[in-house]
Amino acid sequence: MQEKGIAIIGVNYRLYPKIKAPVYIDDSAAAVAWVFKNIEKYGGDPTKIFVSGHSAGGYLTSMVGLDTSYLKVHDIDANDIAGLIPFSGHAITHFTVRKERGIGGTQPIIDDLAPLFHVRSDAPPYLMITGDRELEMLGRYEESAYMMRMMKIIGHKETHLLELEGYGHNMVYPAFPLLLKEVQRILKPTKIISNPKIQVE
Repeated sequence: MQEKGIAIIGVNYRLYPKIKAPVYIDDSAAAVAWVFKNIEKYGGDPTKIFVSGHSAGGYLTSMVGLDTSYLKVHDIDANDIAGLIPFSGHAITHFTVRKERGIGGTQPIIDDLAPLFHVRSDAPPYLMITGDRELEMLGRYEESAYMMRMMKIIGHKETHLLELEGYGHNMVYPAFPLLLKEVQRILKPTKIISNPKIQVE
């Protein structure tokens, strides 16, 4: 992505069963906070940080960006994230969390470890991308559709959902161009001309 002027920072987090929720969310928040505090050293702009991830990473993207408490521990405002772009992430409580608690995979839970629990109107721009609803993991598209609906109802104007027809859960590579398009859309400068009521993009 260097030719596009984009830096990618890939991070890992500790996994169940060695640790349990919410430690892996804490790890993800610490990684995002590190980027905010260090990106300028590498020529980056802290006002242009996007968070994305696939599957569990998509879930973590939503949790770190929507539940402001995780980044607040590191003195970072989650609303300073330029955009959230989860790929095929849970909107309900993640099935790993449910497994930790002895709850079956077909039993949906929405508690404080569910992105849906943290819908809010002032969140960063939020683009969810899933595979085909008939090919995705159980309920993944439908959860995202409900998440979009609830974000819109609460007043968030920058929530969108894209479904990649013909692709299952492993929809990462066809989703990358859509991620880049969203980044460009959000960062596209708006030129103000002489009439203050008119904006030209």
